[in-house]
Amino acid sequence: MTEKFLDSCDPIDSRQFIIAIKKLADDIGYGSDRSTFLGSGIEYVQSRAYQIGDPIKSIDWKVTARTGKFHVKEYEAPKQMPIYLLIDTSASMTISSTHISKYAAAIRIAGGIAFAALDRISPVGVIGAGGRDLFVKPSLSADRILQWILKLRSYRVDEPTRVGARLSELMPILPSRSMIIVISDLHD
Repeated sequence: MTEKFLDSCDPIDSRQFIIAIKKLADDIGYGSDRSTFLGSGIEYVQSRAYQIGDPIKSIDWKVTARTGKFHVKEYEAPKQMPIYLLIDTSASMTISSTHISKYAAAIRIAGGIAFAALDRISPVGVIGAGGRDLFVKPSLSADRILQWILKLRSYRVDEPTRVGARLSELMPILPSRSMIIVISDLHD
């Protein structure tokens, strides 16, 4: 059985689409993910009492001079937080009263968020929440992200909504420190 896909959900061509989502990504602010772990990072967190085995180069000499006991500096370790985009690919997303459907807007938003996340050096994955069993593991590859965004531009008109079911399936298998962004009309 062959699946029937419509050509595109968006009235603009692929080249204009790529430019539009990269512009959207540039407009989204820059930030960084905070880590719950201490290690050799850039951001100073605190000083603590020296323990046997701590590297000598991490001694906080100002605190040591003030207290008379050795203290070491602790820094926040850099951490990448994977971002999962859960995109509703159901039939309700294709309905529109304007020239651009909810689905086309969702794909543009997903593309903008994906490229903004890449600018922050956060890996991005995509999960389909319709009839397609789409799951792309998080990646830092702009080419791979662009490939799945362009693939998502084609859609079926008979897909059911499975946002809640997909979230229930994914929660046990996703890493504990990950971000899930749901892009949906929440119409069941």
